[in-house]
Amino acid sequence: MKIPQTPPSLPALLQELNPGLLQRIFTEVSTLPDHYLHWDELRHRTPPADLSHEAWWCALKLVRQRSTRPLPLTDSTDKAFRYALPNQVLALLHIIDSQARGQIRMDEQITSPETRDRYIVSSLMEEAITSSQLEGASTTRKVAVEMLRTGRKPMDRSEQMIVNNYEAMCFIRDRRHQPMTTEAILELHRIITRNTLDNPAAAGRLQQPGEKRVSIWDDRDGTLLYQPPPAEQLPQRLEDLCQFANRTFDEEDFIPPIVHAIVLHFWLAHDHPFEDGNGRTARALFYWSMLRHGYWLAEYISISRLLRKAPAKYARAFLYTETDDNDLTYFILHQLGVIRQAIEDLYRWLRHKTEELQTLERRMRRTAMFNHRQRALLAHALRHRNAVYTIQSHRRSHNVAYATARSDLLALAQAGLLVQTRQGRALVFHVSPDLKQRLEGQSPEND
Repeated sequence: MKIPQTPPSLPALLQELNPGLLQRIFTEVSTLPDHYLHWDELRHRTPPADLSHEAWWCALKLVRQRSTRPLPLTDSTDKAFRYALPNQVLALLHIIDSQARGQIRMDEQITSPETRDRYIVSSLMEEAITSSQLEGASTTRKVAVEMLRTGRKPMDRSEQMIVNNYEAMCFIRDRRHQPMTTEAILELHRIITRNTLDNPAAAGRLQQPGEKRVSIWDDRDGTLLYQPPPAEQLPQRLEDLCQFANRTFDEEDFIPPIVHAIVLHFWLAHDHPFEDGNGRTARALFYWSMLRHGYWLAEYISISRLLRKAPAKYARAFLYTETDDNDLTYFILHQLGVIRQAIEDLYRWLRHKTEELQTLERRMRRTAMFNHRQRALLAHALRHRNAVYTIQSHRRSHNVAYATARSDLLALAQAGLLVQTRQGRALVFHVSPDLKQRLEGQSPEND
C-alpha cells in the first residue's frame, strides 16, 4: 500500500504563518471536529473560511495538542504516543459499552446455559480461522471448521496456524482473570507459532540482538512501511507492556477500558518483538484485556473477520499513527469502528438464527423429544445434506463430555434421522436421505 504523506511540521508552520492569521484560524477551528482526519486525507478536502490546507492543519494540530493525553508507550526514540477523545470516539465508546458489557436485547440466546458453549466455540473458531487467514493462511473456512470440529490433525502449515490460533484463544480465555506476564506472552506466542516457523527455536522468544529485525514491507513494490524498535529494547518494552496491561485505573489517570485494550493491540504490533505471529499475538492480547475488563460479549465476536475484509484500512490506521507524531487516535477510531461492526454483525446473525430456529420448530413435529444440541445438529443437517458427524465433532461443537456426545448421536440414529456407519473403529454419522420428511412427521413413501 502507499505510505501516507507525512504531515507538515507544526513548528515550521508556526514560524511561517503570521500572528494575525494564527489567531483567525484558531478562532475558526476552536474545537476538535468529529472527523479526525490525517493530513493525507485533509489535503484533499476543502478548508473552512478560505484557509489554506497548511493553515487548516496548523489549527487542527493546535487544538489536538490541547486535547491529547500521553501514554506510557514510546517509540524507539523515547517519544511518547498520545491519544484524544473527540466526540466520534466518545460516541463509539458509549455504544460499545452499552452493548458489550451490559445486557443486550437477545442476551438469553447467548447466555443460556443450553446454548452458551456452542456460541463461544463457534466464535473462537471464527476468530482463529480469520486471524490466521489475515496472516496468510490459505485454508478455506469450510475445511478449517471441519478440522477444528473433528479434531483431526492439521495437514499443512495453514491448517496448523488455525489450530494454534484456536488453542491460543482458549488460552487467553482461561487467563482472563489472571495478570499478564512476560512469561504468559511468550507462552501465548509459542502456542500461536508451534510447528509453523522456518526457525522453530524462534517460537516463544523475543528477537535477539544481532538478528535481522522483522520489518513491514509493501508486498507489491517492496517499499519499507515500518521499522520496529531495535531488539536491544525488546525485553524492557515487554515488561512495560505487561505493567500497562495490569494497571488499575483511578480518576486522575483514567483510560477507558476499551481504549486500554486497543492500546495493547497496537503496542505489541508496534514493537513487533517476534520473528512471526506478531499480529495474531497482538489481537489475542486485545481479547484478553476486553474480557478482563468485563466485556463479556467479546467472547462472541471476531474482529479479524472484519480486518481481513479491509486489510489496507487496518495497515493505514497503523501508518497514520506513526506518521503523525505518534497520535494513536487514528488507530483507536479504526478499531472502535471494527468492534462496533462486529457487534452489529453478531446481532444480525442472532436474529437470523432465531428466525431460522423458529421456522424449523414450526415445521418439525418430532424435535420436542430432542435436546438443544440435537436440534442444532438437525438444523445444520437440513442445510448440509452431505455433512458427516462424529462423536468428536459433536463434542467439540458443544463443549460436552464424550459420553454425552455419543448418546446424542446414537439417539438421532435410532430415530432414523442420522445413518450410523463405521470408519475404521470410529462411529460416523451421515444425514438420513429422508430427514426432511421424517422431521415433518411424514412417511418417506409419501414423498
